[in-house]
Amino acid sequence: MSELTPKEQSFLSELDELIRKNISNEQFGVAELASEIGMSRSNLLRKVKKLAQVSVSKYISQIRLQDAYTLLKQDELTVSEVSYQVGFASTSYFIRCFREQYGYPPGEVKNKVEEVQPLKQEKAPVNKRYLMVALALLIGTIALLYIFIPRQNTVMDLDKTIAVLPFKNESADSSNIYIVNGMMESVLSSLQKMKGLKVVSRTTVEQYRNTTKTIPEIAHELNVSYFVEGSGQKVGNQIMLNVQLVQSNSDRQLWAKQYKREVEDIFQLQIDVAKNIANNIEVIITPEEQKRIEKVPTQNLEAYDTFLKGLELFRQETGEGLEESIVYFKKAIELDENFARAYADIAIAYYYLDAFFAEKKHSAKINYYADKALLLDAHLGQSLQAKAYYYINIGEYAEAIPFLEKALEYNPNSVLIINTLSDFYTTFIPNAGKYLEYALKGIQLDLAAQDSSSASYVHLHLSNAFMQTGFVEEAEQYINSSLAFNPDNLYSQYVKAYILLGKDKNYARTKDLLFSTLLKDTTRLDILQEVAKVNYLMRNYSEAYVYYKDFLWAKETYKLRIFPSEDIKMALVCKELGYTQKADSLSQAYFQYASNDESIYKNLSLSAYYSYQNNTEKAIEHLGLFAQQTDIQYWIVLFLREEPAFDNIIDMPACQALISQIEDNFNKYHENLKSTLQSQGLIE
Repeated sequence: MSELTPKEQSFLSELDELIRKNISNEQFGVAELASEIGMSRSNLLRKVKKLAQVSVSKYISQIRLQDAYTLLKQDELTVSEVSYQVGFASTSYFIRCFREQYGYPPGEVKNKVEEVQPLKQEKAPVNKRYLMVALALLIGTIALLYIFIPRQNTVMDLDKTIAVLPFKNESADSSNIYIVNGMMESVLSSLQKMKGLKVVSRTTVEQYRNTTKTIPEIAHELNVSYFVEGSGQKVGNQIMLNVQLVQSNSDRQLWAKQYKREVEDIFQLQIDVAKNIANNIEVIITPEEQKRIEKVPTQNLEAYDTFLKGLELFRQETGEGLEESIVYFKKAIELDENFARAYADIAIAYYYLDAFFAEKKHSAKINYYADKALLLDAHLGQSLQAKAYYYINIGEYAEAIPFLEKALEYNPNSVLIINTLSDFYTTFIPNAGKYLEYALKGIQLDLAAQDSSSASYVHLHLSNAFMQTGFVEEAEQYINSSLAFNPDNLYSQYVKAYILLGKDKNYARTKDLLFSTLLKDTTRLDILQEVAKVNYLMRNYSEAYVYYKDFLWAKETYKLRIFPSEDIKMALVCKELGYTQKADSLSQAYFQYASNDESIYKNLSLSAYYSYQNNTEKAIEHLGLFAQQTDIQYWIVLFLREEPAFDNIIDMPACQALISQIEDNFNKYHENLKSTLQSQGLIE
């Protein structure tokens, strides 16, 4: 600061005063500061960068942290109280920022004597040792991301909501847990086949396996009307099962029964339990549902026992667990060659093993076992699901939809099938309007049966759907509620960064937010490439390359099939930095991806490729074809004029005219969609 002129020092002092005047207002950011000091945002950004060598958002953060340091030295307030007073809505985020600036957590301030130093943003270290942990999490994403679509033509009685809590193993032999879990799974599966019920998913209730919470406490969290509790054991050739149905609001037992059956009666036992539960809460079971519920999976008890052992491994959702489960499933079909469910689960396990990898090793196996399952039982949800996964695996996405829709018809409460169907409208067959419509209807089902983490994902995807269709204020509202449910949801954190970027184009703040998110988990490849992307959009190519390099290392080392649309960005960065061979390889990979793209964005992708190649004629030609589309994502409209891949054509009058046409088309589409959703009562 000593090199600044008195006028420059006075300017920064005025900034400091304005920031401190609004220090407790978490919403006070770049736009508000620019307004207070009477400057345009762009002029303020340039001036602060020149004088303070940091972005405006970083400068504001530094002032907040300096005041926090002073307050903490006084030893009168808690860390949480201080974070609130200096404008941090999240205490955990405040602690992370404070540690980044001072090198130790705020709780240790009173033991330190340090000078206040500005925050330096260095590259977040990518822990390659743990990248496979991130990969394992990605494999589980298909089953765990909560994207919802509406139930098919079902008028849901909100009194008919039920959760089947994990059954307790009372056997002296802990290895028998797979049998008890299998009985719980079977009862849950039977209830899920009833359209008259709203059934909590297994993944949601699993968190209560070893809980000490009471039924009313769990009911408050899940917002359901009924609970099923059970405990069982296998002694010799007998199965003993205790089951009770509890009304949640009163904690009153509505029905209970002790069963003692021979092992060969296990299927009838599971059917009887499900029917008794349905009868006691007066759920109508249709003849078709009853037929599916009473379907016995196999006549071979040894095959079923082997299958349950495999299912226990399958649920681990790890690569090793999937591979081991296949061994047991195959043993099961050796014992019973007509075991449809075992065939289906082999196909599904192979699909998960292939997920996210560029090289699809198991497509033929998935198809073989899925066809065997369908041949044996075409009404089994897992058979239909397995065939759908085959089509997804080979990239024939439209072929998968009928199988998933039929599977959902047979299993109307299957979260996994609902999630997979929904994902088509964001990933495989992008349709922003359908995505929003389904997300809205999904949340209208209410958040019954949702823990806070699940609810966070529901709100995240509704936020994303709103943003894709241009409802920016609604998108910000739901992303904030997503983070309120789960402040540690990293997906929501970086989606919020982009929503804010869409509002005011403050790239420096977005960069800071994404970087802070990456620091929380440096194994997250999705966030890693987002940090690279924002640097790319800012044309900080050297900094973008630092992150893209690590991303590419992981992608190539583990042969991942993720984010192919980003190849053109990485190609341009490499080209700008003189890595010609790598740039050529990435651009050709992108061209192959764009040429095979069956979505409405194919011509936009090809236009970007030809612009990158400086083939302006073809770039304009394909942009013109894309300009005929209407139901496109708002993200495209927001950043099309600023996309570096279009730098070779952006100043051409033809390009400007086409972009204006794209913007006009979207605005008309947005207004039509708004009217439609209002008429359906989905938005105000």
